Amino acid sequence: MTASYPALRLRRTRASAWSRRLHAETVLTPADLIWPLFVADGEGVEQPIASLPGVSRWSVDGIVARGREARDLGIPCLALFPYTQPERRTEDGREALNPDNLMCQAIRALKDAVPEIGVLTDVALDPYTSHGHDGLVDAAGYVVNDTTAEMLVAQALNQAKAGADIIAPSDMMDGRIGMIRSALEADSHHNVQIMSYAAKYASAFYGPFRDAVGSRGLLKGDKKTYQMDSANAEEAIREVAMDLAEGADTVMVKPGLPYLDIIARVRQAFEVPVFAYQVSGEYAMIEHAVAAGAAERDAMVLETLMAFKRAGCSGVLTYHAAHAAKLLNG
Repeated sequence: MTASYPALRLRRTRASAWSRRLHAETVLTPADLIWPLFVADGEGVEQPIASLPGVSRWSVDGIVARGREARDLGIPCLALFPYTQPERRTEDGREALNPDNLMCQAIRALKDAVPEIGVLTDVALDPYTSHGHDGLVDAAGYVVNDTTAEMLVAQALNQAKAGADIIAPSDMMDGRIGMIRSALEADSHHNVQIMSYAAKYASAFYGPFRDAVGSRGLLKGDKKTYQMDSANAEEAIREVAMDLAEGADTVMVKPGLPYLDIIARVRQAFEVPVFAYQVSGEYAMIEHAVAAGAAERDAMVLETLMAFKRAGCSGVLTYHAAHAAKLLNG
């Protein structure tokens, strides 16, 4: 039983800023953020990405500088994605297995310069294939599961040997988490975490990301045979259950804001750390709204990130990470 109005006025605790802070049910800090970064060839290189205003590809030295910035802002982890030059893209994506590819160079440089920062690495073949798919394709253009998973195991080991702290398979092949976990254990990478893109939807929000990694113009067809249908929620629970059973330490829902219901359901069902990726299309919508005078960036960034935490996220991958951390640090 509770009192009724006017003995109970819910606005009392909202009447001042100190009281609002005191009664906040959800707290957002820089430690909740993971900063996605794009790696490019060269030295001293910054390549702005037109469809992601304010986001650039950086050469490895620039990635290291961002790592130092993240450390100083209190951001605990960086997520790396490479821009592979067209001449190194092949049907089988074999550049993913090169121990000196851009991803591995950036991992080593970060762990040498700022070892206290976590490094999360994407495991999928789309940055390396000439057809833009996350896996190997057969003669009919279908992405095959089992041979792709074998490639992903080799890719994951390549990244772990370079020093990756978190392996994050984003491909959505069946069974790959168990195979990667077994391989990491067999190769004595006992403390390398797996953050599975467990519920990754075939979404219209990925376009700017594909520009950033250079796969948009290459993609033949779509990814609906392996990424999830946006109509499905129960299937997401099954995907998460499978990946946890196979050895994932944490799971991710992607995209973010359109799938807050999935985040909440996953957290309630499994009580494990759940992450969200506020993807490129979500970021771009905020930036374009700001440019059009329809929104105020600081308020919108913090409100959307708070929504992820309120839904049950342990953390969020967001291109606004540095900006948000500066706001939160005050």
